[in-house]
Amino acid sequence: MNGDRSKLDKVLAAQRQYIAEREAGYRERALKMYPWVCGRCTREFTRANLRELTVHHRDHNHDNNPSDGSNWELLCVYCHDEEHRKAVNDVRYGSVAEKKREPATHNPFAGLRDAMAKKS
Repeated sequence: MNGDRSKLDKVLAAQRQYIAEREAGYRERALKMYPWVCGRCTREFTRANLRELTVHHRDHNHDNNPSDGSNWELLCVYCHDEEHRKAVNDVRYGSVAEKKREPATHNPFAGLRDAMAKKS
């Protein structure tokens, strides 16, 4: 049983290292590319609080890191959590985005000019 535990610990450690290296790469690039401002609440960041600014993947795929940064946006930890909460709710309950509506065809004022002319 200790052998299984040791193997699991090694796998988890390797995964943690992989994630940390991957994040360090795109985080550093995003911080060089974009101003240190939250894309949602517009809070500004300095070196003193930069740890609270995260890189959000717009398509939620952390392996999609194009060199132009088009899949990234900088969000503060609070807005980032909210963004992921919305995504989880979309999966769980369905999208709350407004459905595409057909344009209105009824014009309630269509005969107004004629009706006003008759009254005068």
